[in-house]
Amino acid sequence: MQGKVAIVTGGGGGIGAAIVRRLGAAGVKVVATGRNADKLKHFADDIGDSMALSTIAVDITDADAPQALVEHAIAQFGGLDILVNNAGSFNFGPVDQTSDAMLDEVLAISMRAPFRLCREALPHLGQESSILFIGSTWGIYGTAGGGAYSVVKSGLIGLMQTLAAEYGRRGIRSNYIAPTVVRTEMTDAFWDLDFFQRSNHELTPLPGDCTVEDVANMAAFLCSDQAGFVNGQTIAVDGGISSTRYVDPVALTAQRTA
Repeated sequence: MQGKVAIVTGGGGGIGAAIVRRLGAAGVKVVATGRNADKLKHFADDIGDSMALSTIAVDITDADAPQALVEHAIAQFGGLDILVNNAGSFNFGPVDQTSDAMLDEVLAISMRAPFRLCREALPHLGQESSILFIGSTWGIYGTAGGGAYSVVKSGLIGLMQTLAAEYGRRGIRSNYIAPTVVRTEMTDAFWDLDFFQRSNHELTPLPGDCTVEDVANMAAFLCSDQAGFVNGQTIAVDGGISSTRYVDPVALTAQRTA
């Protein structure tokens, strides 16, 4: 990937920042974007001269955001080879408790914005290019309370598969990473709650937590020539939660109190 150019949305923190660092370590020139200019500046200062990085603060839902991002990448680094759609909304809840405002927010950030950004980027992508979506296991299987969040994560799989079919002949590969829950600023408030532990960690065969580095390593692989014939795939980075019926032995043998 040496010398290639990437855009990473939601690139100032969490999974996005880890992907930026991992791509940079492989020699990729990266445009990291997010809404918080101060956060992006702090991130860029921390990166220093360790990689070729440019940051641009935009609201990904703005009408001119896709054009601004693509033009910035071309102006800074001379082209575009990799698009990582990572930005998203972690606003979820049961369908009957989802307001129109909640629904519109999730659709705007997590579906409409990546669709429009892909559309803007496609004319500039060529052979050995890659489009990547950072989704969720909640897009693979039904999750009580997932609501609009689960809907858009499933929808992105459809978008990814459509891109894979339509643009694969141009050498543009499209894939989707489905991480299980990862501890970031978005999930920190829920992490230690009993229901969150029971519905995630106690159903995962592998011990420990999925980290931002786990997701970033998979992203770097899928964007590299090592994955040169991987196209249209949904890859779960989840310790086995989406493909097994594992239940933690402590939970499995617990005595009911009522």
